[in-house]
Amino acid sequence: MWMRKGPVIAALYPVGMLLLQLVIAIIVGAVVNAWGKVLLIPLIGIVGQIISLVAGVALFVLILRWFKKKDGKIFAYYLMHDYAFSARWRGANPPALETRMEDFGDIIAAALQDDVDEVLIVGHSFGAHLAVSILADLFRAGRVPVSRPALGFLSLGQVVPMMSFLPAAYRLRADLAYLSAQDRITWVDVTAPGDGCAFALCDPVAVSGMQTDKSKWPLVISAAFTQSLAPETWKALRWRFFRLHFQYLCGFDRPKDYDYFQITAGPITLADRYRDRQPSRSRIDVPASKYTSTTP
Repeated sequence: MWMRKGPVIAALYPVGMLLLQLVIAIIVGAVVNAWGKVLLIPLIGIVGQIISLVAGVALFVLILRWFKKKDGKIFAYYLMHDYAFSARWRGANPPALETRMEDFGDIIAAALQDDVDEVLIVGHSFGAHLAVSILADLFRAGRVPVSRPALGFLSLGQVVPMMSFLPAAYRLRADLAYLSAQDRITWVDVTAPGDGCAFALCDPVAVSGMQTDKSKWPLVISAAFTQSLAPETWKALRWRFFRLHFQYLCGFDRPKDYDYFQITAGPITLADRYRDRQPSRSRIDVPASKYTSTTP
């Protein structure tokens, strides 16, 4: 919470929103039931009472289903599933996820055999910590070429502490320490204080307690939404928290040294683009997790 309040509030949001939906459904259902009794019992007695109760319960169910149908705008169920999945495994990766990560690793390993200048891996939000483990596995297996192509890793809007701070996240913590010490990769971590869903400017390795004397990465910088977006754009997006969380993948009105399309479609490798870039002065690199073990 002291690092960034936004992600913690985002974690509480689905709980509060789903409870609010429940309360609204209960109130509406109760009101319909009560009015039905007032109108129908004098006319048809016990049958009216049954009809009122059925109508109230039916409306209660319909309202909850309507909220769920509209979750593409509310994101309560979406986030609750995210958090429930992480909490269920206490930071560990279930076998099915490990299988998918191996498949991603095979795709990256194959790309590293191509005659290209750079292979760039982009991990956004929860995808950032998955990419950390996938890349760490590739290095351990000796599947990263010694020379070219260059290997770049761009982590955007990361929420690594949501996972690495959990008690059973041994693998992720070990992978953070290992990947941060590799020479044959350029890892740039981009967040923005305006993104309330990310641990903005929190060094994912350091705050997880995994930084060592050998650690070289990541380079933590800010996307500086307030400066790289025009005032009218920032005004329109400022309170659209979930939309802002995806701004890293979108265009900017006046991009500074971070622009997704210049990086992914431009002629400069990630290493060359940020070769002389210093980390953000506002970065947070203080160990904050009480769980720092890398083995059970």
